[in-house]
Amino acid sequence: QVQLVESGGGLVQAGGSLRLSCAASGRTFSTWTMGWFRQAPGKEREFVAGISWSGGSTYYADSVKGRFTISRDNAKMTVYLQMNSLQPEDTAVYYCAADSRKFVSVVAGSYGYWGQGTQVTVSS
Repeated sequence: QVQLVESGGGLVQAGGSLRLSCAASGRTFSTWTMGWFRQAPGKEREFVAGISWSGGSTYYADSVKGRFTISRDNAKMTVYLQMNSLQPEDTAVYYCAADSRKFVSVVAGSYGYWGQGTQVTVSS
């Protein structure tokens, strides 16, 4: 059984920063591709960032490039999302996801395991 638990969400003013964490437990974390997705009210869940099992490859949605950074610590079984220069349009529930395949997918349906989500609210 794989469990993912996100933390670090909250309320921040526009231009501020937050760091999300996703702690994993269960099977071998170091072999998983990890992703961050977000879902705003009334919208579909969208890809934000992904990282390969080794951390050597990272991918970002165009909307967050240059502002967000995904990283992982396999020894701690944790993946992070550093979010800088936050804007009101970044407001959403952010989800961590894990995929057993070796490439990063931007499709939510490719990920087999999901956390419960953490709310990020950016005020203007």
